[in-house]
Amino acid sequence: MGMPVTVKGQVTIPKPIRDLLGLTPGSRVEFDVEADGRVVLRRADGAPAVADRFARFLNRPPGGWTGMTTDEIMRMTRGED
Repeated sequence: MGMPVTVKGQVTIPKPIRDLLGLTPGSRVEFDVEADGRVVLRRADGAPAVADRFARFLNRPPGGWTGMTTDEIMRMTRGED
């Protein structure tokens, strides 16, 4: 489908992508062009995408949460560690 480009060269970033990257009004982004021609959009402040915060929880071994308090787990899921 694609997004239209305005006469000023502006494009609306779809909401699911804004949400994933945690972009809000005033956020700054960077564009990188890869060798194969793909363009990569990322936050300019280097903060991880929201989904990246949860990547560390994947493939936890059984019992991997033992010994952690609820507060410790909540700090990790909020990215406060």
